Amino acid sequence: MSSISSFNLLNLDDYSCVIDRPRIPRIMTVPGIISDFDQPEIHHSNSHNSGRRIIVSNQLPVKARLDPDSNKWVFESDPDSLVLQLKSGLRPETECVYVGSLPVEINVSDQEEVGQMLLDKFNCVPTFLPSDVLNKFYHGFCKHYLWPLFHYMLPVTRKQGVRFDRVLWKAYVSANKIFADKVMEVINPDEDYVWIQDYHLMIMPTFLRKRFHRIRVGFFLHSPFPSSEIYRTLPVRDEVLRALLNCDLIGFHTFDYARHFLSCCSRMLGLDYKSKRGYIGLEYYGRTVSIKILPVGIDMGQIESVKSSSETAAKVQELSRRYEGKKVVLGVDDMDMFKGVSLKFQAFGKLLDEYPVLRGLVVLVQILNPARSRGQDVLEVESEMQTVASEVNRKFAKNGYEPIVFVTGSVSTHDKVAYYSIAECVVVNAVRDGMNLVPYKYTVSRQSNGDLDEVLLVNKPEEARKAKKSVIIVSEFIGCSPSLSGAIRVNPWNIESVTEAMYSAITMPEREKEMRHEKHYKYVSSHDVAYWAKSFDQDLERACKEHFHKRCWGVGFGLNFRVVALGPNFRKLSVEHIVSSYNKTNSRLILLDYDGTVMPRGLVDKTPSKEVISILNNLSNDPKNVVFIVSGRGKDSLGPWFDSCKKLGLSAEHGCFTRWNGESGWESCAATVDVGWKKVALPVMEHYTEATDGSFIEPKESALVWHHAEADPDFGTWQAKELLDHLESVLANEPVIVKRGQQIVEVNPQGVSKGVVVDRLITTMQSNGRPPDFVLCIGDDQSDEDMFEKISSSIGSGIAEVFACTVGQKPSMAKYYLDDTVDVIKMLHGLEAASTHVTRNTGFHVEMQT
Repeated sequence: MSSISSFNLLNLDDYSCVIDRPRIPRIMTVPGIISDFDQPEIHHSNSHNSGRRIIVSNQLPVKARLDPDSNKWVFESDPDSLVLQLKSGLRPETECVYVGSLPVEINVSDQEEVGQMLLDKFNCVPTFLPSDVLNKFYHGFCKHYLWPLFHYMLPVTRKQGVRFDRVLWKAYVSANKIFADKVMEVINPDEDYVWIQDYHLMIMPTFLRKRFHRIRVGFFLHSPFPSSEIYRTLPVRDEVLRALLNCDLIGFHTFDYARHFLSCCSRMLGLDYKSKRGYIGLEYYGRTVSIKILPVGIDMGQIESVKSSSETAAKVQELSRRYEGKKVVLGVDDMDMFKGVSLKFQAFGKLLDEYPVLRGLVVLVQILNPARSRGQDVLEVESEMQTVASEVNRKFAKNGYEPIVFVTGSVSTHDKVAYYSIAECVVVNAVRDGMNLVPYKYTVSRQSNGDLDEVLLVNKPEEARKAKKSVIIVSEFIGCSPSLSGAIRVNPWNIESVTEAMYSAITMPEREKEMRHEKHYKYVSSHDVAYWAKSFDQDLERACKEHFHKRCWGVGFGLNFRVVALGPNFRKLSVEHIVSSYNKTNSRLILLDYDGTVMPRGLVDKTPSKEVISILNNLSNDPKNVVFIVSGRGKDSLGPWFDSCKKLGLSAEHGCFTRWNGESGWESCAATVDVGWKKVALPVMEHYTEATDGSFIEPKESALVWHHAEADPDFGTWQAKELLDHLESVLANEPVIVKRGQQIVEVNPQGVSKGVVVDRLITTMQSNGRPPDFVLCIGDDQSDEDMFEKISSSIGSGIAEVFACTVGQKPSMAKYYLDDTVDVIKMLHGLEAASTHVTRNTGFHVEMQT
């Protein structure tokens, strides 16, 4: 069936159906530099509170049924829907708009009418996915490929799961685009916030960011995020990561899930995170993508309301009579392969086998929620559960006693709360699960309630009527486990340990049950869904507050699209702009870093190319120029490499050694005389080198450098932090500075830096009567920031043209940037071309004297 939604698989950027609002015009304020807005517009309204929240999820928070009399669809709100519950955590005046699919298929002829009715009555915008796209997107790519992969199940053989299918992936992309199109129809991009839910819509942020560069987008993943070893098997891994990084805030239930995501970003995209004042952030093309770690909670109001209903009380009374004199162990699980239900049954069978006294006394009631998808895996799981349960019941059933009782079909919230209320303990035995709120709901259901207490505690002593008890057995592989400090944690694969946990729960002293219940209830009641939603919403506002204080533009094609965001005073250096200033000046100082600036860092052979040598020769031969390579490399490397550049100055080891031109010798700073500290530092570095595969030590005359670029990214970073602390401790009384750079840890003498080199060169030129009127400084790492800071202060010293330029878009003291070494060489070619027009026989050159 077709759909009225925008659907064009071949053109993923087709937004022609969207009515665009007036946008801030793109203008050019500096030659070669395009801005998205004029500088006076930078003080954009910062009123975040007035914006709506557009909540996007795979399914809308509504239930649907077809009225047989009118043959019309009838809809009602779904109180169990998380996206509906989260509104309780937002400000009362905040309007929510819901975008998602319907649980039923609507005829094309009825879609417009149904869509309008849902918008008017429920603030819902249905996506109306075409049936073929829905099947491939949800039942194909989501449930049978992504879901198992994110739960650590790899399709090693064809019988073990569904392998990556490009057709299913295209359906996933198409569905995400349809969702994005629907958001475009209702959003006010200058005020509204978009909050996307779960793994079904992971690439949707790219479509949104591509349409509106400053859109405010948050994403929360409700499933696990697998370790990098698992995630890296995904053929479209980079596209998914980059799409998530088009968000402003990404949320996870646990630190483990966030850590795995950050590790993938580091290993696959080379991005490192930073933690500041409790917030974790990734710098991504000038934007800071914030990371949120907070498990979702339950709707306390809903559970309390259900507990107070007469329907629940009646069900509790019925269950109390049915299981009178027995201890109920409860399981509530979806029908899927990761819930570990058959493992739970095996452990329960072993419990009855090893503890005969419990036969006839303990009953395991298993509520099975209907499967969310269909396929052979669901049938196999159901078959295995039935087989194990039948074996246990056949072995231990007698005189009307059935050890394992199945409760299948659609079980209402009222009935589930009733089962929670009578259960001695609850067992959540999943082998892998993103969160699982069953223990939370069980805990609240066991808390005091007047109506239920009358049913549950009739004929009980007064002390028992006051005490509230609960015991939770929880798998250590699910998201709620870290927050349940009083639970009995188990490895679901270890049948014996689960059996012992069940026995411990059943025989636990009453006072111990009370204390564990009190601890859990205190946490669950204070960290409910409202708390979770409020916290995420506040962090999303914080993450987006700088949007209209930056200049933005999009780069990249397809799913590799991203937005470059820069501060108003941080701009790309254009060749035209700097050449214009270059031609107007007569005494120029050009300072160039080496690695990562004129030579790419990834090369094994670090020798300068003929192109670089030619450029440097032409620039340094210009009588108006003083050109220096200022590098952290040793003089034994730089000297031979640049021997053919007779008028080029060299500063090695961050300024410890200086050679003014090819004819002069090397001069050293007084600070480099004493290197006795090396006897202390070198053994420490050697120890870390031996322990860190891929690392090595670069000895210099005045310094020592430990490199970990070729080590495992996570382990190398970890070891670098440890080495930094170790060296700072043992060298505390030595005249040295220990610092971290780009994949290095370096020990340098005090009083030596690239900033000192800049100061010395400018002072020397001034003392020779040729003060510089043009300064260009280019570098790519932390050591170059000293140069940028020193040059920035030179603006007030009468230097007319100052260009401090970093390589790569990142926070810097520089006011300009170039993307990479290719851009640097291109810019230097522009200056070289300008220099070659100058007559060489002017007899004018600045001689550097000390």
